[in-house]
Amino acid sequence: MNTLLAGGAGFIGGHLADALIKEGHRVICVDNLYLGTMENIKHLLGREQFLFYQSDLDDYPAVNEIFKKEKIDYVFHLAANSNIQVSANYPKIELKNTLLSTFNLLECMRVYDVRSLFFASTSAVYGEKPEIDMSELSGPLEPISYYGSAKLASEAFIFAFSHMNDLHSLVFRFPNVIGDRLTHGVVFDFIKKLRANSKELEILGDGTQSKPYMHVSDLVKGIMRFKDEVPQGVTVYNIGVETQTSVSKIADIICEQMGLKDVEYKYTGGKIGWKGDVPTFKYDLSKIYSAGWHADLTSDEAVLRTVREVL
Repeated sequence: MNTLLAGGAGFIGGHLADALIKEGHRVICVDNLYLGTMENIKHLLGREQFLFYQSDLDDYPAVNEIFKKEKIDYVFHLAANSNIQVSANYPKIELKNTLLSTFNLLECMRVYDVRSLFFASTSAVYGEKPEIDMSELSGPLEPISYYGSAKLASEAFIFAFSHMNDLHSLVFRFPNVIGDRLTHGVVFDFIKKLRANSKELEILGDGTQSKPYMHVSDLVKGIMRFKDEVPQGVTVYNIGVETQTSVSKIADIICEQMGLKDVEYKYTGGKIGWKGDVPTFKYDLSKIYSAGWHADLTSDEAVLRTVREVL
């Protein structure tokens, strides 16, 4: 099967490429290397089952040419600006890298009669709702970040294109995903800061922000588990873990693993790290549990394993 992996040089994309190739698929990786890196896919370059295009997915003629040439059977869409802090100061990046990439891929799927889609969505589509366990039917959906709004708009286009063109679309809304090959995020940032200065660590907010952290291996297992069992229309799953890890706990785990003692934590204050950040949330995972999937690692275990992989 010819699979187009949009955002395939990213942190998650590189791991998914490994799994698809292992299962025998040909992977056509498309990435503009805005957040993705060649380091994530260097071990795949030159393999017969892997082909890399450096291209912007908001460039419709370029995307169209790839579809025309490669005879795509399945689209795995992970391309987006996943660094929410960046788009806080430059909202247009979400239009370019998140929403337009989705529209162009969907339009090419329509033109070339490609019927199977996986879309990487996010907990950010729900907005800030700490008082409820968010299920796939929770609403109204009120994202508070540009990233969340672009993902929600992308989902809306997926619903429309799926209805109009008889697509089989799988949408995963996942939390913070971590693991080997990280390119950004709290674990990545803390390690970088502590390598530069092992005496003190700046922590955005008050450190009580607490979220589910999911290891990339669990996410990829979920994608591979459900990708071939998607009925016509759109199937949406929350995917994640029930446990949570606070920002301060992440700092503690990293300091312990780096062998650092008496590090002074300097909190910037406030309940959030930055505007648009959701400080805490909890998923209702009953739908994906009923379908037969559970994560292997808890949130704390995912953080610990990630730190050990990255160091």
